[in-house]
Amino acid sequence: MTHVKWIGLDWGTTNLRAFAIDTDGQVAAELSSGNGMGRLAPNEFEPALLDLIEPWLTARGRDGMDPVPIFACGMVGARQGWCEVPYREVPCPAVSADGATRIPTNDKRIAMHILPGLCRRAPADVMRGEETQAAGFLLENPDYTGAICLPGTHSKWIAVENGKLSTFTTYMTGELFDLLSRHSILRHSVKSDGWDEGAFERAVEEAITNPQRAVESLFGLRAGSVLDHEPPETCRARLSGLLIGQELGLASRYWSDKPVALIGSPSVVPHYAQALASRDVVVETVDTRSATLAGLAVAAAKAGAAHHG
Repeated sequence: MTHVKWIGLDWGTTNLRAFAIDTDGQVAAELSSGNGMGRLAPNEFEPALLDLIEPWLTARGRDGMDPVPIFACGMVGARQGWCEVPYREVPCPAVSADGATRIPTNDKRIAMHILPGLCRRAPADVMRGEETQAAGFLLENPDYTGAICLPGTHSKWIAVENGKLSTFTTYMTGELFDLLSRHSILRHSVKSDGWDEGAFERAVEEAITNPQRAVESLFGLRAGSVLDHEPPETCRARLSGLLIGQELGLASRYWSDKPVALIGSPSVVPHYAQALASRDVVVETVDTRSATLAGLAVAAAKAGAAHHG
């Protein structure tokens, strides 16, 4: 694979995804592994990466060839990652003026770079990885004004004004759902792979309207299953609706009278899109992989321009 121009990495807490980009800017190959940040000590990152991309490096051949540039986003740049990379503070442009941070490596065939995350000082908040997806979306929408929502374990809401990131807020919605459905008293009431769409919609509306009271409704799921024999699929959908609705209610300043770009997993994004549409919000769904690749490509192009300009 001698035509690999650079390699992009989406390196999160649980997974590592690698993309080999050719001279035409297209994905020539793609690999993934379970070696996320959470499984590795700092000195294990380079070996884990080499284990994954060794076939690409071997295929490039010649020892004298310049090292292949690698650009990584995500938790790889966290304090517990390969090397802690500083945050950029909002408000700021979507793309860092300073580019990515070069990380020393033992293997001279690679030139490793890690992209910075974002931070907000008061109140304190941080992100790593989502900012690259936002940059990828804004590459195609440079004058965008509205919100970017990245649902997931830790949902991110980013306010954008004329393509500039003005502020953001994190909601632990996905993690709360996981904890409550697997490790709380509610686990007995929501043990189902089924889904009750009506229960979800009603719970979303209830929580958006009064997000401060959503927590009061949680134990009612347990009570409803005991007293009224509510089916587990109804309780599960209602739990999801309460948590998503609470998030949307608290985040209304981001989406009220503004468009929203949703970037996330196909298993989660439709629930957010449906809930926002019920409030007449103009929603655009964005493919996560495409946004990530576009954001990494911006960093790669910036580094290339810096080397030659």
